[in-house]
Amino acid sequence: MASVHGALLDLKRLDQLAGGDTPLHRLDPRAKVLATLVFIVCVVSFGRYELSALIPFFIFPVCLIAAGRLPAGYLATKVALVAPFAIAVGIGNPFFDRTLLLHLGPLGISGGWVSFASIVVRTALTVSAALTLTALTGFTSICRALVRLGMPKPFAMQLLFLYRYLFVLAEEGGRAARARELRCFGRKGSGFASYASLLGHLLLRTWQRAERMHMAMLARGYTGAFPAAQAGRFGAREVVFLLFWSTLCITLRFYNGAELLGTLITGHLS
Repeated sequence: MASVHGALLDLKRLDQLAGGDTPLHRLDPRAKVLATLVFIVCVVSFGRYELSALIPFFIFPVCLIAAGRLPAGYLATKVALVAPFAIAVGIGNPFFDRTLLLHLGPLGISGGWVSFASIVVRTALTVSAALTLTALTGFTSICRALVRLGMPKPFAMQLLFLYRYLFVLAEEGGRAARARELRCFGRKGSGFASYASLLGHLLLRTWQRAERMHMAMLARGYTGAFPAAQAGRFGAREVVFLLFWSTLCITLRFYNGAELLGTLITGHLS
């Protein structure tokens, strides 16, 4: 519980990274949001056996991380936190899909293992792109960009509240878990049966905390709209950025870049 609590609170660093001063940070958020959406749509549209075609897509998060001077190790750690969920989703594939697709020497690789690897790679690509977008833009700016792109304001506000108060929930959960550990002598009272009471108390505490927050927001003039912010300008840099990455992602979607590169290299070697 403590490790999950610390990992959630550590996500606040993404908003701190969004305060950087690089050309990518200064781009209008709408260009970055649209480019990331095109990237994610292209990645998730591949078939379950198309694994090699996904590899060239790593160029998008890698280039943005390098150009935005973001800490690659920190982002990789956050992607690794999601890996167990992707593994849990695809771990059954090798048992249900045993059709042999390829051979690596004497070793036969079934379709289940290929689709399992495809799920893990697609998860890594989409999560890394989302984290990179947040680190370059900030979650509040992303929500504002979504509203300006046509998302209904209530949806955007719910998304922003979910992100903001996830940390509040983590803090409440961490305090409840520490209180539970301090009240347990040895292993008595530390079994799974005690989690029902813990979750009940957590629900009540978060409900009361939410009411206090809502009253505080109303006292500060909250009207259901985003705070006023300087409107960004969608200029030539944004158009070039969006066109470049969109064209590259769409091209890689219809042409397997890994196969083309392999053919080029083997053709020159032969």
